Amino acid sequence: MTLAYRSQGAFVERLDPRVKLLFQAVFAAVALDKTTPVGLAVLTLVVAGVLVGAATSPLWVLREFKYLFPFLVGGPAFAALTLGPPWVVPGDALAPTLASYRVLLVLCVSAAYVRTTPVRESRAAIQWLVPGRVGQFLGMGVAFVFRFLPVFQADLRAIRDAMAARLGDERPLTDRMELVGAAGLSRAFDRADTFSLALRARCFAWNPTLPRLAVSSADIPAVILTVVLLGWTLV
Repeated sequence: MTLAYRSQGAFVERLDPRVKLLFQAVFAAVALDKTTPVGLAVLTLVVAGVLVGAATSPLWVLREFKYLFPFLVGGPAFAALTLGPPWVVPGDALAPTLASYRVLLVLCVSAAYVRTTPVRESRAAIQWLVPGRVGQFLGMGVAFVFRFLPVFQADLRAIRDAMAARLGDERPLTDRMELVGAAGLSRAFDRADTFSLALRARCFAWNPTLPRLAVSSADIPAVILTVVLLGWTLV
């Protein structure tokens, strides 16, 4: 399963996309401000509640972002190394580790949003926030990315499976990265050309009829949680 909208009847699906976008922004700001282990522990509980409300497994989120793990783990590992004895200083890796974990928490919230929000609602929320042609351009870009990313992920997965079927997984890591990267870029450009042709064939419009957005009583818990996080940061 790719990182895309999947309706499962979760509670978060009923929320207004503007409320969810506001919560994401506030959560990211709080994560940047609360850098202590205690602060990150509290944010972990918040993320756990978000994932439960979104009917999203944390293991699924980790699988979707597994390609970022080398960067999240490599930073702390590199920070712990020294050019002389004792060669490794574990204490120097504490701050980078907390930073990487903070990024992981933000990614979990973002994944829950993508999993529970239709692309058309995201576009409508952005165009409501930024009126005029600029908002239409931003909304169009977000909609295209949300629709194109799952396809690109599926292409990369198919390329890796094809390599494994041909014993390509026994080749050196650098060769595998080069092959997957080159084939992935080639497939992405082909997809972009096909996508552009499909838009022209369907007479793509800048001002489609988007869903009507409305805040309801279901948004109250999310609004309260957003206000609490914002107040925690300000205090």
